[in-house]
Amino acid sequence: MSWGTELWDQFDNLEKHTQWGIDILEKYIKFVKERTDIELSYAKQLRNLSKKYQPKKNSKEEEEYKYTACKAFLSTLNEMNDYAGQHEVISENMTSQITVDLMRYVQELKQERKSNFHDGRKAQQHIETCWKQLESSKRRFERDCKEADRAQQYFEKMDADINVTKADVEKARQQAQLRHQMAEDSKADYSSILQRFNQEQWEYYHTHIPNIFQKIQEMEERRIVRIGESMKTYAEVDRQVIPIIGKCLDGIVKAAESIDQKNDSQLVVEAYKSGFEPPGDIEFEDYTQPMKRTVSENSLSSSKEGKPELKFGGKSRGKLWPFIKKNKGATPEDFSNLPPEQRRKKLQQKVDDLNKEIQKETDQRDAITKMKDVYLKNPQMGDPASLDHKLAEVTQNIERLRLETQKFEAWLAEVEGRLPARSEQARRQSGMYDGQTHQTVTNCAQDRESSPDGSYTEEQSQESELKVLATDFDDEFDDEEPLPAIGTCKALYTFEGQNEGTISVVEGEMLSVIEEDKGDGWTRIRRNEDEEGYVPTSYVEVYLDKNAKGAKTYI
Repeated sequence: MSWGTELWDQFDNLEKHTQWGIDILEKYIKFVKERTDIELSYAKQLRNLSKKYQPKKNSKEEEEYKYTACKAFLSTLNEMNDYAGQHEVISENMTSQITVDLMRYVQELKQERKSNFHDGRKAQQHIETCWKQLESSKRRFERDCKEADRAQQYFEKMDADINVTKADVEKARQQAQLRHQMAEDSKADYSSILQRFNQEQWEYYHTHIPNIFQKIQEMEERRIVRIGESMKTYAEVDRQVIPIIGKCLDGIVKAAESIDQKNDSQLVVEAYKSGFEPPGDIEFEDYTQPMKRTVSENSLSSSKEGKPELKFGGKSRGKLWPFIKKNKGATPEDFSNLPPEQRRKKLQQKVDDLNKEIQKETDQRDAITKMKDVYLKNPQMGDPASLDHKLAEVTQNIERLRLETQKFEAWLAEVEGRLPARSEQARRQSGMYDGQTHQTVTNCAQDRESSPDGSYTEEQSQESELKVLATDFDDEFDDEEPLPAIGTCKALYTFEGQNEGTISVVEGEMLSVIEEDKGDGWTRIRRNEDEEGYVPTSYVEVYLDKNAKGAKTYI
């Protein structure tokens, strides 16, 4: 099957068909381009969707992602982000492997088609020119033949007429011969042109046109093959990302399977557990005996005037926590506005943060100390005295952070019920002294009143708490026996003991050591058998007796 032999007379239709083929190819290119735009738009929308539902940093929403269900949702958002990336890959590959390639091929195809049909038109024009020459020679031969016939007839007429002179007859004979010769020449010319035309026509229909149409056929078939290959590439580009998309979907399924409802339930307990016991039974108030009526400690409507005296051993009004509103004012430093369990978590977090800051400052102090040693060994590198101010500043920061840490550790110990009976560290830092059992401490922390409007306040019971605690503190120290001295110390610097439980010292003063530094940065000392308290270990030079393994210096 060849267009050159089968369609030798369909030049115009082939020209229309090949143009239609190019239009189809350009339409397919446009289709793929719009698909790539859709993929990019879809990927962008997926990324925006994933970003929209990502938790905001340093927000309450970010804290919610500790739950396994929220973690799974976050994993889903991340997988959707990767899923969007695969659609971007589809767009990029279709653009580079199909759109750009086909657009270049279309330009080449148009040039090839133009060249082939130009050769076809040129062959047509040539055969048409040959045909016109043939027609012209034919008409000339016909005309010369007619002229020769007329001249012959005229000669015969003149020769038969006796009245015509011999000269006229001779002239007519010569004219007939001339016309006859012209007809013979036209005949020979016509015959030659006809033979040449037939040769040209045979070559036109059996050589030139078949060759040109064969090229056009091959061009069209290449176009068809090319568009088929592009369609395969179109499918293959999608197929290549299917495994990765499958992994994204597997990741979503895995995240969903990691959801642990029991774990989330436990997290809810940890997040909202107050630590209080449910309220006990409300006592019956007998109004038939007004003289013996007492105010119920568990009454939710107790007024300020009917409030009973603060008792550590009685039932805790803090047990009514679920029915009490909290003040919306500034959060107390010790988080005493929170339930015990939540307060413990906040205090623990605060202690951890302070320890991190202490470690940071300690590292900085060590670095400065090393630098100072380098300056001492190599004075040309710098002045060691220039680091003294910075070193003192960092040391003060460390002492301040340690005091702050001890204060919060004391509050934490109070909440956890593990504060020792003789923990002066907590006394001098928190201002709240524990001379009772854990039950007493718990009752003190919980023994807060409900105001007439039901809001939770501390002002109403603060004064009573401080009085009772102060009394307990005095009683404990009255009953204590003086601790024996385990060594002596010399004050290196003057220290103003402004917090309760601390003692002021003057530079150069000698004092007795009654309790060694336990690792918290404080040493307990005594002056004149009646004054004792704590001073920073870095402010004194301590000398322990022989039983304490010789003298040890703390700087």
